[in-house]
Amino acid sequence: MSKHNFKSIEGHTEGMPVRMVIDGAPPLAGATMEARRKMFVERHDWIRRALMLEPRGHAHMSGTILYPPISADADMSLLFIETSGCLPMCGHASIGSISFAVEAGLIRPKSPGTVVVDVPAGKLTATYEMDGERVSSVRFINVPSFLLHRDVEIAHPHFGKLVIDIAYGGNFYPIVDVQANFPGCEHFTPDELLAWGRQMQAAVNAAIDVIHPDHPGIRGVHHTMWTGAPLSNDADARAVVIAGDSLIDRSPCGTGTSARVAQRYTRGLLDIGQPFVHESLIGSRFIGRVEATTTLHNGLDAILPSVEGRAFLTGRAQYHVDDSQPYAHGFSLQEYVK
Repeated sequence: MSKHNFKSIEGHTEGMPVRMVIDGAPPLAGATMEARRKMFVERHDWIRRALMLEPRGHAHMSGTILYPPISADADMSLLFIETSGCLPMCGHASIGSISFAVEAGLIRPKSPGTVVVDVPAGKLTATYEMDGERVSSVRFINVPSFLLHRDVEIAHPHFGKLVIDIAYGGNFYPIVDVQANFPGCEHFTPDELLAWGRQMQAAVNAAIDVIHPDHPGIRGVHHTMWTGAPLSNDADARAVVIAGDSLIDRSPCGTGTSARVAQRYTRGLLDIGQPFVHESLIGSRFIGRVEATTTLHNGLDAILPSVEGRAFLTGRAQYHVDDSQPYAHGFSLQEYVK
């Protein structure tokens, strides 16, 4: 039997938790963070489960593991861990981890005010503003984002026929806009949207192959975005993002915001540089923008989106994993019900 210790910085980005592991994680091999992510999933996924699931985490926990940079021009690397798996990219966790790493002095950016991060989905460049000793905001340029499928008809078990778009912003999102059979997320409870989000993921994956044109290893739908009317008059839209089986994003979701910005730009609803104020379930907000356009290797039009938000440090922690204890590697209630 073995015992393991992990140290972390705890905080949240616009309401969504970020547990950044800063000590105790295993070394990983590979030329890219995507290769290292695969190694982590194959050999060390128990660490994700132990730190994200109960009894140390909860159904909506999300986090990262801080690693040294791989690229010559990068300042740090991040592995994204949460209850639903080890993701290629996570926007809110990037904002939180960059804020915490800068505030704690864990990195010394090569260019003050700018942080370059190696992530499994590619390379992320962020700028940050300081207010005294704390980071007041982070604005990162995300990986190329695009609208992959538009006006897809899906037979949903509860709503019946829904017409959705499927966009990519670091993860794939079925985006359910307001329509005849869906009046908007504000008309339903979070628990209802969670259950129906699981059904939407299953329905999309059964109906259509969702594959990244440049990275075929990134495939399938593991999220759902329910949209609706914003709470504030100065916001442009609202979304409730469901991730995996049990996670409801408290923030507006960074990769989800990127996907929605790509969708709106492609549909002619957003201009380059125009701010898109995106609200979450709880009314917190990110600001998304189209920074530039680009093209994928297969010729598909894409954008380079930016997402701006705030993160707040709430504490530090040390976690112990003793293999001899029951539930040492975490558990989810979803695993015990059908």
